[in-house]
Amino acid sequence: MHELILPNDTNNLNTVFGGKVMQYMDLCAAMSAYKFARTAVVTASVDRLDFLAPARVGDMLILKSSVNYSHNSSMEVGVRIDAENVKTGKTRHTATAYLTFVSLDEKGKPQKVENIIPETDDEKRRYKEGEERHAQRVERLKNKK
Repeated sequence: MHELILPNDTNNLNTVFGGKVMQYMDLCAAMSAYKFARTAVVTASVDRLDFLAPARVGDMLILKSSVNYSHNSSMEVGVRIDAENVKTGKTRHTATAYLTFVSLDEKGKPQKVENIIPETDDEKRRYKEGEERHAQRVERLKNKK
C-alpha cells in the first residue's frame, strides 16, 4: 500500500501526524487479515507501535503487512512503513507495528481461522515471535480481569 504525505496530513513541523500513520497501518493490516481469513475482521489490539523516523510532506509511505501468527479466531499482523523521498529515491524505515485482528462470522461472533504453516526461515521467525507476543497478550489480558 502506498500513501503520499500531503500538507493536511502534517503537523507544524511538516511531519506526518502519528494518528494518520496509525490509520494507514490499521487499514493495511486489516487488508492482510481480511485476505487471510476471508471473513470480516476487526482490530482487537495494537500490541506495539514504534515510530523510528519522521515522514515529511511529499514523502511516499510504503506500507507492507503480513499475517505472522494465527490462533483460534485471531491473527497477528506485522506492519512495516518506509518513507521514500520521491525526488531522490532514498527510503528510510519510519515505523513498525503489530496488530491483532479477530475474524467474525455473519452474526458478528468470533470465527475460527486456519493455522499458519510457516515455510521459510523468515516466516518461522515471525511465527515464533508472534506466538510469544500472543502468550504475552493473553497473560496481560488475564491480569486485567
